[in-house]
Amino acid sequence: MRIPFELAETVAAVVDEGTLDAAARRLHITPSAVSQRIKALEEQLGRVVLVRSKPARATEAGIAVVRLARQAALLEHDTVAELGADAGDGARTSVPLAVNADSLGTWFLEPLARLSQRHPVAFDLHRDDQEFTAGLLESGTVMGAVTSRATPVAGCRVSALGAMRYEAVATPGFVERWLAAGATPEALADAPVVDFDRRDDLQNEWLTAMGVHGRPPRHFVPASNDFATAVRLGLGWALLPTFQSQEPLARGELVRLGGPPVDVPLYWQQWNLRSPLLDAIAEEIVAEGRRVLAPA
Repeated sequence: MRIPFELAETVAAVVDEGTLDAAARRLHITPSAVSQRIKALEEQLGRVVLVRSKPARATEAGIAVVRLARQAALLEHDTVAELGADAGDGARTSVPLAVNADSLGTWFLEPLARLSQRHPVAFDLHRDDQEFTAGLLESGTVMGAVTSRATPVAGCRVSALGAMRYEAVATPGFVERWLAAGATPEALADAPVVDFDRRDDLQNEWLTAMGVHGRPPRHFVPASNDFATAVRLGLGWALLPTFQSQEPLARGELVRLGGPPVDVPLYWQQWNLRSPLLDAIAEEIVAEGRRVLAPA
């Protein structure tokens, strides 16, 4: 069985854009033509590839087709570059990557900026917790990901980056109000905490290490910079990456609560596909991660 690239590309466009109409605009064809291509592919495969929801999403068969489309587009880019041909219209290859919020807010963008100066690439970043970014690789949504998973995802290769180090901090005023006698288990059981979202387990991990087994009051602030701002404004205490806490600590805006730092080992995983572009992306990101992160 052969899957025409045009049909696979159409499925990927619908998944990326969310609707047939938006995919049609991206592909410069009519919505009816998009629908006909999807129907033709489903008849050829004997399987449904799209769930016609809003936004549209790929079925298990559709995920495999989307992965094929992305890999084919990457190989096409590499071939055009190798031949020294012009892609035309200033076209840039779209490279979807997944990254955790704290890496995105601290060190991850600098290597991408350097890459964009040397390669005709447009990055499509997907932000998720480091525990879940590997799932975006498995689904074919992204080509590479910063993840906490050391075991390679099927069809991927992995490189160690280092560890993102976190320490518990709060404002002096917060400490005076809630932890005047120190960060004791009793005081921490009542002191408000700032969590990124309901999947953020870092603060709970630190509380357990400090002997706290209750559930203190929680603020949820699901944006990396706003999360740090909430701590600096005294909304609660939290674990911040040392990247974010160093300057406020030096200025006296924050103080350490003590207890053990929490190290989160990070890894770079990407498709095990020999591609000069993907290899260049990996080289830049891995080098930056190993330069700025703590040894794992």
